[in-house]
Amino acid sequence: MKEEKQFSEVVQLIKQARANSYKAVNTELINCYWQVGEYISKRIAQAIWGNKTVDELAKFIESRHPDLKGFSRQNIYRMKQFYETYINNSSIVSSAMRQIQDFDNQSNTMMSPPVTPLQPTNVRDTILSKIGWTHHQIIMSRSKTDEEKEFYLRLCIQENYSVKELDRQISSGVFERVMLGNHKLPPKMKESGQDISSAFKSDYILEFLNLPKDHNEGDLQRALIGQMRNFILELGKGFIFMGEEYRLQVGNSDFKIDLLFFHRGLQCLVAFELKSEKFKPEYLGQLNFYLEALDKDVKKEHENPSIGVLLCKDQDTEVVKYALNRSMSPAMVAAYQTQLPDKGLLQRKLQELFSRG
Repeated sequence: MKEEKQFSEVVQLIKQARANSYKAVNTELINCYWQVGEYISKRIAQAIWGNKTVDELAKFIESRHPDLKGFSRQNIYRMKQFYETYINNSSIVSSAMRQIQDFDNQSNTMMSPPVTPLQPTNVRDTILSKIGWTHHQIIMSRSKTDEEKEFYLRLCIQENYSVKELDRQISSGVFERVMLGNHKLPPKMKESGQDISSAFKSDYILEFLNLPKDHNEGDLQRALIGQMRNFILELGKGFIFMGEEYRLQVGNSDFKIDLLFFHRGLQCLVAFELKSEKFKPEYLGQLNFYLEALDKDVKKEHENPSIGVLLCKDQDTEVVKYALNRSMSPAMVAAYQTQLPDKGLLQRKLQELFSRG
């Protein structure tokens, strides 16, 4: 019906307006929390206030302005932490830093008495306003380093994570796995000219599959198909599923890729081959053959060369390194785990990697 199509367009306009209004409210809320945190941080730093003053502020708001919710003692300290966490990170709050610099310059050149140096800045135009306050609290409380906080902040915006999804990603050690994965990328993938940072991991966590210990490749494939939404969350929302057992015809022979995806950001096909056992060098030859066939017969002219991921139950790092050094295709080997990883172990591996330089 013609009217139904028009009605749907009206509904879409309403939904878009609601989404825009939510973003506007969130932007103002985050900016408010930033300014409250800044106000308190500067006064404590300049010994204008003592720590007990924050307690008195919380009680004052509760008794005099009971309509203002969310300003308990604990939350006010979180606002202070929020400001102090990011104020020195110029890549995140560059616009706020410019405000401070402009204000300092103005104060130094004005003939009249300067405005109080506690003039608030705003973060409306920074990435801090792009996610909700609960997301910020999770990132601040569960990330140890500034680098890790910024990683999850940017990833949360890029992938549009819900609170539950963000919590799961931190529990699965995405930061550590991506950092380790970037270090282990084979030479051919590094030479591709594409920005593949954050696109692939050294390990994939598939705890949501509930697979038995003794499972085969068919069990793994069926479970992944049945839990594709969760698998896409683990891969990254830039991946678009194109099909299972994707058929390739080369000469008079037929071949099937276990799982085929397209990555929107990288603009390339990504083939996943599944192995329910330890990596063997001969697996790589099969994957390279599939990539060649994809590039010859499936890839469109404007797309980048296809990438392959060999997903194995286990791997010997040295064997993988030797095999990939001779590979002429952009392919990588990753392990999968059916339980959430030990984050402490991942962090130790990352520290060892950085300490070796």
